[in-house]
Amino acid sequence: MLTITDLNAFYGQLHVLHGVSCEVLEGEVVVMLGPNGHGKSTLLKSVCGLVGRVEGSITYKGKEISGLSTEKLVNQGVIYISENRELFGEMTVMENLKLGAYSKYARKAEKKNLAKVFELFPVLAERKKQLASTMSGGEARMLAIARGLMSNADFMCIDEPSLGLQPNLRMEVFNIIKEINRQGKSILLVEQNIPQIADLADRIYVLEEGRITFDGDTEAAAQDEHLKEIFLGM
Repeated sequence: MLTITDLNAFYGQLHVLHGVSCEVLEGEVVVMLGPNGHGKSTLLKSVCGLVGRVEGSITYKGKEISGLSTEKLVNQGVIYISENRELFGEMTVMENLKLGAYSKYARKAEKKNLAKVFELFPVLAERKKQLASTMSGGEARMLAIARGLMSNADFMCIDEPSLGLQPNLRMEVFNIIKEINRQGKSILLVEQNIPQIADLADRIYVLEEGRITFDGDTEAAAQDEHLKEIFLGM
């Protein structure tokens, strides 16, 4: 579904990604692990048209998308959900959700997706008139994911959804991501240091210093001593 080949990404003169190649098959949850500052978020942003200079190939459903604007990518069904949530704090939950459906691609399915969102996140249905700035960290993370679903995307790049959450909320967010995947969304998920992702991932990549250092399924990951010790805390 998504294939990245020999990707290099730059911020000015800073070379962040070095020849990265990876893929996400249709219906998969692929998790990208790695230390902070080693290029995981840059990889997602490169896919979603948010990095000014990239070299290499990114194909989605067989078509080259490298260099396309974020708006065009959203209309093709590819979205990015930031670790910083990037909600509009002085707008209500409902207003934030409706902004997620601003594109022509999403507008036709707004009512259907809103119903799905409220089924997945009943707390958002209860608080649809609440200002986003007054929500807890866990609620705000759910709203960010829900707004992404309103875009009607088939492919979701989700950046550290558990960041800053208590363990019980982490598991709730991961369970929601599982359900989103079960409903047909393909997901490229960035995480840093969460053992529970082994239950979520179909495959795992590790990104260190801008390079892929591991590629395998969860069984192979469980056998990799470096991965267990450094990233999974086992």
